[in-house]
Amino acid sequence: MQDRLIFVISPPRSGSTLLQHMLGSHSQILTYPEPHLITPLAFLGFYDIVDKAPYDHINAAEAIKLFVQGLPGGESDYLDAVRAYTDTLYGRMLSTSDKRYFVDKTPAYALVLPFLTRLYPDAQYVVLTRHPLAIASSYANSFFDGDWLAAHQFNPVVNRYVPAIADLLRAPPRHLLQLSYEQLVRDPQTVLTSLCTFLGLDFQPTMVDYGEHYTPPLGGRGDPIKVQQEARPVATSLDKWARELASDPDKRALAEDIVAGLVPSDVALWGFEHDALLPAELGPAHKPKKLKANSFVLQRRIMLALKKDIRQRPHGKLVERVRYYCNVLLRE
Repeated sequence: MQDRLIFVISPPRSGSTLLQHMLGSHSQILTYPEPHLITPLAFLGFYDIVDKAPYDHINAAEAIKLFVQGLPGGESDYLDAVRAYTDTLYGRMLSTSDKRYFVDKTPAYALVLPFLTRLYPDAQYVVLTRHPLAIASSYANSFFDGDWLAAHQFNPVVNRYVPAIADLLRAPPRHLLQLSYEQLVRDPQTVLTSLCTFLGLDFQPTMVDYGEHYTPPLGGRGDPIKVQQEARPVATSLDKWARELASDPDKRALAEDIVAGLVPSDVALWGFEHDALLPAELGPAHKPKKLKANSFVLQRRIMLALKKDIRQRPHGKLVERVRYYCNVLLRE
């Protein structure tokens, strides 16, 4: 499977779903929204462990390390075994079509890259980067109703993903191509042509007009908000994040903190200058529009409203009691 896999590596809200749909519009590429095959395998105990599990994961981690030490090939044998699992699943999915490549676009893989590149050193890696503060803005407006602070406290996406992906760019695997989201939406044909050349494929115009040629499976993971509503890439919102900061001093202050937490050399590998991440001239203020109330947005807003200060509100005590009784009932 090594030469038939394409991994799209990017943070959430960086345009990776857009790129996936473009790739999925090519006649030689099959894809499926965010399968998350790799993430749990990275935490089986040999490389890393989870914080909590329904078994003694600490002893299990020590046991598997000792067991692997006794194998004739050690770590190589362990990777062969794990790869047999993922090869089977990727291969069986590819067997449903006559296409050459399978694209796995799962943003969480960016946080387990040392494991992924050991497992598939010869796969094709496509790294998609975007202005870090544009990512912060999109993440907050898509999932936290525009609340930058709540988004950052829940998951400091920029400060987690920028250094992780920079490490990959600093020591890249054999086959890696870096793309810019900003360039992709401004000049999709040129960027996609270079991507097809990298993959050994002919460029197909259907990739630009992906909305007419690719339909993601129902219920699949991925962008639940916007990409499905568009038929081709648009560049109309590239500077909205900067104008959003101009209208809100609190967001501007948080953006400054986010930037202060980034290493300049990491930012340079992303294609930006650290000192220029916060532009001096922000232009006219922009207040993001409320997202259209589809089922995902409504569900997210209800969950955020219920979660806010939950331990100090009456329904929080009710949830705690329900959880207690559930734990009692489910106890072995």
